[in-house]
Parts: sequence; C-alpha cells; structure tokens
Amino acid sequence: MATPLFGLLPAGYPVVTTPTQTPSPTSFLYAFPPTRPFSHIAVFFLPDAPRDDRTAAAIYLITPPSPGQVEPNHKFLGGIGQGKDSAIFKLGPAAGAAAGGGGGAGGAGGGNVVIGVSLEPADAVAAKIMELSSESAAGSSSALVRHQQQPSTLVLAQRIIKNAFNFLAGFSGTAGQVEVVPLKAFEEWWRKFEGRVRSDPGFLERDEM
Repeated sequence: MATPLFGLLPAGYPVVTTPTQTPSPTSFLYAFPPTRPFSHIAVFFLPDAPRDDRTAAAIYLITPPSPGQVEPNHKFLGGIGQGKDSAIFKLGPAAGAAAGGGGGAGGAGGGNVVIGVSLEPADAVAAKIMELSSESAAGSSSALVRHQQQPSTLVLAQRIIKNAFNFLAGFSGTAGQVEVVPLKAFEEWWRKFEGRVRSDPGFLERDEM
C-alpha cells in the first residue's frame, strides 16, 4: 500500500489520511458523510510523505455534475506546497450541494462531501491561487462600490421632501397671512408616494423626481 501523502481534518471530524479513491497516482479523493456538516477543512502534508518541490497540491471541492454535464464540478479552493505545508479552506455553500447530490465524483460521492487533492506543477497551482485571489478581491471591490453608491439617509430625506413639495405646491392657498395646504392634498400625496414605493422601491435612489 502506498504511503499516505496528506492529512485532512474537517471541522468536527478526526484526521483522515487514507483516500476514499485514488483515480491516479497523483489524484486523491476523500469522501465525508453529510451526517455532521462542516464548512472548513484543514489539509496538510504528512511528515513522512515523499515530496517533490516541483509539484504542489491543488485542493478541490467536488460536486455532482450540473444538468447537461457528465463530469462532476471541481471548485478550486487553494493549494499547499513548498513553504506552505498546510492550510485551512472554507468550503462555502457548495458543500451543501455536494452532500445533497447523487453520484458525485465518479462514485465517491453518494451524498458525501468530496474533497479532491491533486499533485500538479507548482507553477500551475501558484497561478490558480493568484487567479482565485484576484477574483476574491474583485468581488470585495464590487461590493464596496455598491455600498458606496447607496444614497445617505440625509439625501433620501431630501428627496422625499422634494417629492412632497412638488406635489403639494399646486394645492397651496392662503388663510389671511398664512400659506396653507389642505390635509386631503397631503393624504393624496402620501397615498401616491406609498404606492410608488411599493411598485418601485428604488426610485428614490435614482433621484428621478
């Protein structure tokens, strides 16, 4: 029996060193039953494992094929290698899909969460890690931009007042020296304003008034 290369430690589970399947000498599958869900997993090289500094281990979450696909999906989580013998990976919501699927990774699934570890050229794994980091940074930047584009409470209040003023200006009259607006006009504005908020909640953010 080949010497185990990796240890996998899902949150709440004991360490696993024996793959469930070994599709090739450089590819290993580890299936975990969904009875105790977990969202993070640590992967590390075992102390006595033979090492080649020209290669690194790419870590994947393997989920059942999407409709119309034959092969399972491989979501790249990251890698370990020279100078980084271990790492903790967050599986995310895709882990639930893995557990809820059927056949999964070539028969290793069966409703399990399946982690794949693949020995690949170190340069290729490093490039994948860089790409993954870039995608994560881009997603964070987009979320920040969307947050910054949201109008402040003061701006929203000003737009509500502007909307009310434009509507009620045509109903104003005078009572002696005082300019007044009939209560029914205010009620009519509120009815229309509330109706528009219900049908188009974002209209205040667009400042179309």
